Amino acid sequence: MIDKRQFLKGAGAAVLAALAPARVSAQSNAPRLTMPPLLDATKTGRFALRAGAGQVSFLGSVASDTWGFNAPYLGPVLRVPHQGEVQAQIENALAEDISVHWHGLIIPGDVDGGPMQPIAPQGAWSPVLPIDQPPATIWYHSHIHERTAAHVQKGLSGVIHLVDGRDQERGLPTEYGVDDLTLVLQDRRADPSGRVTYAPSMHDRMMGFEGDIVLVNGQFGAQAVVPRGIVRLRLLNGSNARIFVLGMDDGRLLHLIATDSGLLDQPTSLEFLTLAPGERAEVLVDFGDGLDAALISGPSPNTGLGLAAPVMPFRVDDTLTPRITSLPTGLGGSRPDLPESGALRREFSLDMRMGMGMMMGGGLTINGASYDMNTVNFTAERGQVEHWVVNGAMMMHPFHVHGVAFQVLRENGGPPRDQNIGWKDTVLINGQAELLMRFDHPASPALPYMYHCHILEHEDGGMMGQFAVD
Repeated sequence: MIDKRQFLKGAGAAVLAALAPARVSAQSNAPRLTMPPLLDATKTGRFALRAGAGQVSFLGSVASDTWGFNAPYLGPVLRVPHQGEVQAQIENALAEDISVHWHGLIIPGDVDGGPMQPIAPQGAWSPVLPIDQPPATIWYHSHIHERTAAHVQKGLSGVIHLVDGRDQERGLPTEYGVDDLTLVLQDRRADPSGRVTYAPSMHDRMMGFEGDIVLVNGQFGAQAVVPRGIVRLRLLNGSNARIFVLGMDDGRLLHLIATDSGLLDQPTSLEFLTLAPGERAEVLVDFGDGLDAALISGPSPNTGLGLAAPVMPFRVDDTLTPRITSLPTGLGGSRPDLPESGALRREFSLDMRMGMGMMMGGGLTINGASYDMNTVNFTAERGQVEHWVVNGAMMMHPFHVHGVAFQVLRENGGPPRDQNIGWKDTVLINGQAELLMRFDHPASPALPYMYHCHILEHEDGGMMGQFAVD
């Protein structure tokens, strides 16, 4: 049995060492990574998404049936202002209900897009999103109860850039697809013919569905072409269950500049970065030496299985003019410092009951209760700081709270890991985590916020609750 609390302590070294004897080579004839289409709503204050079916040949062989927003697979990157009202228009051209949850937007419950807000086949939803939060890289995905895992696996997700137009002042890369790269990391499982499939076994429902190939922006085997300078990577783990333990194959550092909910005050240098499903991180990588390198990932922390493997090579192209050649010293962001004194304490246990409990249903719970759409588990007071103590049983669980950005106060009684020093909305529970948060928007009992494990098979299986804010 793997000691989960010790696993990540050695995981970074394992990542860097595992592929050291055989560096991942960039190749001039490898397909070039493409970015999702950019849909810029900063001037218009509106955007439209249409969910529909498609087909994609991920491995260059037979086509897989897929879903996407405005595309056969995945959706566009939405660039929206970090302050002001934004009008969304969502159409559902699929044959079953979907929803669109704005994962990371701190907005009222009546436009959050959770399982209580389905969009029927051939139906539409036109929410006005009142946005007022710091710039960040967030995302959107379908969130229908008991179907979230299947929907995200099919491709119903995309990335959002919340922007304030000041990144050039901060000395950050801003040229989309050149030195500012959006990377959606997903693992998928392919059958012998090369078709990507989703047919979870009982073991998959217990441990989460993990795949045997890694896609970046829906592409397999692609490489990024970058200038000889500083490159910004906006990383999203859009997998159902796989936790990536990321590092560079030559040991160069990842300079963390932003966590889920916005920029830090200054960069933090990391040898490796653990990214669980639902988490985002922005890092700077220095390619000023002109040498090619690759992003790699270690074995799956929740199973200890699988080999360390390349995620994506980077090839330096000297014909591209570098815009940023030195790391910024200040970013203008912040680190959370909420008051612990006087905070209302709540405790949560993410529980797994094996054997007949799983087979009969109800084996995946929070505080012993499986998710019930007709039950509001509690009501939070608007403006009250709360202290949540979250414990995970048997394995690591990425824990997401809707409608808030929170502070990771402590992990297993000690300070948070370096990658968790900023504002978060999803955190990997590796034993116990203590969180501080304040809810500033309302959520009615009819349209509540969710809190859940972001292993999507766990969420669909009942490891989720809901709450109102009054």
